[in-house]
Amino acid sequence: MNKDELIEELKKININLDEKKQNMLDEYYELLLEWNEKINLTSITKKEDVYLKHFYDSLTLIKAVNLNDNLSLCDIGTGAGFPGLVLKICFPNLKITLVDSLSKRVDFLKKVIEKLNLKDIDAVHARAEDFSKDNRESFDIVTSRAVAKLNILSELCIPLVKVNGYFIPMKANIDEEINISKNSLNILNSKIEDIISFKLPKEESIRNIIKIKKERITDKKYPRIFSKISKNPL
Repeated sequence: MNKDELIEELKKININLDEKKQNMLDEYYELLLEWNEKINLTSITKKEDVYLKHFYDSLTLIKAVNLNDNLSLCDIGTGAGFPGLVLKICFPNLKITLVDSLSKRVDFLKKVIEKLNLKDIDAVHARAEDFSKDNRESFDIVTSRAVAKLNILSELCIPLVKVNGYFIPMKANIDEEINISKNSLNILNSKIEDIISFKLPKEESIRNIIKIKKERITDKKYPRIFSKISKNPL
């Protein structure tokens, strides 16, 4: 997907990529390539692939939530900034927190934030379970893109969501994960409100956005330490 194709495909999901935002995405891409030679940020480096599989894919979150609202959003396990940093570039009204457990990736994120002069965005070096314990019920939206299975991810992320807010993971194939996550969502006082399935343009690969509403406060015993979460998922 080249830049012109990105612009046209985003118009179809009601995103207008003006010249300033286009230039910011270009600069983001160049920084991604530069830093990827020093640390492992992504195995996807061809420009057309980054624009499709990272930039466009990140922005499909708009299919689940109105990103034009002044929302607080946390991206858990953001890696090189997908989807959170892309969302900030295209929706500057969002207040974004990027969380990753690898300090070198956080250094990269901070450099991009500085270079692009982005405001109301933080990059935090922390393990998801620690950050979640310290920031309970703090965000309107929490998202995560292909980080872990849904029953594990739910325990890490849902405690961060405000009551009546949403946890919105972005995934590929989900049938098995949906079935095994029912118990965890019930324990965490949340329910699936919608599953939005679609195919990426050009390559036609399956994507799913799961919109999970948090209905009541999460019990303070969650999240547990990660070793317990992974050995005995809810």
